[in-house]
Amino acid sequence: MHSPALISNPPAPLHGIVGESMQMRRIIETIEQVAPTDITVLITGESGVGKEVIAQAIHLLSKRSAKPMITVNSGAIPEGIIESELFGHEKGSFTGASDQRKGYFELADGGTLFLDEIGELPLGSQVKFLRVLENGEFLRVGSSAPRRVNVRVIAATNKDLEAEVRHGMFRADLYFRLRSVNISVPPLRNRPEDIPVLFRQFADEVAQKNGIAFQGIADEGMDLLKSYHWPGNVRELRNVAESMIVLEKGRRLEVDDVRKYLRNYSPEPRPEDRNLPVHVSRTVEQAERELILRALLDIKGNIMELKAMLDAQRNSLDATQAGGKGPVIVREGAGSTELSLEEMEHRMIAEALERSKGNRRMAARALNISERTLYRKIKEYGLG
Repeated sequence: MHSPALISNPPAPLHGIVGESMQMRRIIETIEQVAPTDITVLITGESGVGKEVIAQAIHLLSKRSAKPMITVNSGAIPEGIIESELFGHEKGSFTGASDQRKGYFELADGGTLFLDEIGELPLGSQVKFLRVLENGEFLRVGSSAPRRVNVRVIAATNKDLEAEVRHGMFRADLYFRLRSVNISVPPLRNRPEDIPVLFRQFADEVAQKNGIAFQGIADEGMDLLKSYHWPGNVRELRNVAESMIVLEKGRRLEVDDVRKYLRNYSPEPRPEDRNLPVHVSRTVEQAERELILRALLDIKGNIMELKAMLDAQRNSLDATQAGGKGPVIVREGAGSTELSLEEMEHRMIAEALERSKGNRRMAARALNISERTLYRKIKEYGLG
């Protein structure tokens, strides 16, 4: 019987940002450095990693904190009206414009404009957006009179903007202007040490909100949370924590309870994410399996080349011995049977374990895969 997993001396949250990993500590340091300035910040990372929370922390630590932070999801605004939403419009400037309206830039004047999913901003609007970044000047739709605002811009995206620039989908000048400071938020699966403190924070919040006395989680249950790949990142962890605390009525969570809730989650977009651009990426296991298979294919190619060389030498030798009379037929031996990729993968893992004398950490390092992937492969191939 294990006692509930407790979080010992968690770091004080920075406006909602918690984490014990080195990655998050570096991000917090960067936030504290850039927040007092007016420099533009670009936040990148997969959907659900908490980019908006980081933007809010920057705003709250800035000299603009008394003014509003306006959040705009450019991926959720139809292309035909995005300029009107950002810059405002004059009465009669287009069908349906029955009155004059301020855009988000004017509403955020003196404060911060957080433009989420900036990778979805249409190319035509990017030119005007760059103009505001450069000199704070813009035109309302239907107006020829320039207006000026004093706005700090924080942008975020789950896209690879550098690749978008190469493919002509994003302006290079805007990209370089945006990335004065780039905060790259790693996915939750790459920082499992943050999962316990995040889970505790979410569990405490939902328990307090609903008047539930949460009895904690077993060590094995926490280990399962830490080993899960979290395709939905921090957002998914919050949803799981809320579901478990409420539906299990705060009782102590065992490993089977946790497994029951994780089984219902998949990398597919959830209903609450339908209006958000979702970056669908390979899981760590998929990427590592591709690395293994690529290495196996390289090895297989080398073996086939070596075999072809040996066959050619053997044919040449047999032809010389036969005095050049007629073709020589070379029969394959039992040892020349080609292995399937699965068999080659099995053999590589077995050999790595043998070379490391059973040390799985060393074997995983030699194979360039994670220990978790190695454990799964050992179980899959019965090598334990």
